[in-house]
Amino acid sequence: KEDALLEGAYKTALTKRINKRWGSRVVVVRLDSALKQGVPDMLLLFHGGFWAALEGKTSAKSKIQPNQPYYVDLMDKLCFAAFIYPENEEAVLNELQQELENHWAARLS
Repeated sequence: KEDALLEGAYKTALTKRINKRWGSRVVVVRLDSALKQGVPDMLLLFHGGFWAALEGKTSAKSKIQPNQPYYVDLMDKLCFAAFIYPENEEAVLNELQQELENHWAARLS
């Protein structure tokens, strides 16, 4: 139960950092994994039709639930998805930024 509280606090802080980084170009939606077990818990909808799914964890050692790797992999093949936690947060957000820039550049050409 304590880990769930820590994870919720991390996701709230992460949402604030995402909103600060991309501002009005992104809408962050928190998903309910109780509706579909294993689906990532954050959906980022970007201006221009790009989206990303993030599964937030409190650390690299946090337990991964059944089906989470399946859905993160599937959604990454569709657009962008990743496990995100404090130890890899900057790398994931930078990779997401690069994918966004590629998407936006392709739309302009």
